[in-house]
Amino acid sequence: MGGHILPQRFALIRDLWKGKLLVKGVLDADEAKQYLALGADGLVVSNHGGRQLDAAPSTVKVLPKIRAAVGPQVPIIVDSGVRNGLDIARMLALGADFVIMGRAFHFAVAALDKQGGDHVMKVLKSELRCAMGQIGCATLKDLPEFLGS
Repeated sequence: MGGHILPQRFALIRDLWKGKLLVKGVLDADEAKQYLALGADGLVVSNHGGRQLDAAPSTVKVLPKIRAAVGPQVPIIVDSGVRNGLDIARMLALGADFVIMGRAFHFAVAALDKQGGDHVMKVLKSELRCAMGQIGCATLKDLPEFLGS
């Protein structure tokens, strides 16, 4: 977690905020465990779309290590590198509980105004169903069973 200031700052935020607190930008299993030990309720595995540091590790590579380190009970959200329904399936299979996206929605709203967000959701749902159908997976919770198949 980079020195001694960050844990102290996080502990202060945790003390001040009594609601659920998720930490975004986690890319390392040890860092994830440290935040949880300091009181985080969940994690957002994110390299901020590669905008901040294009050499940051990809979320698809670090997600399985983080999930293995924190166990199945810790909520994990993932973003960065998610472009389509197959990417959503991949992230869920690798241990994410939820997947968030920004860029596709920004582009869709810019192109289609208010209908853009609904359009993207329809496309993503269709792509996700198609990907699951192609591998023979009936439910989202079963996706991890299809890794490597």
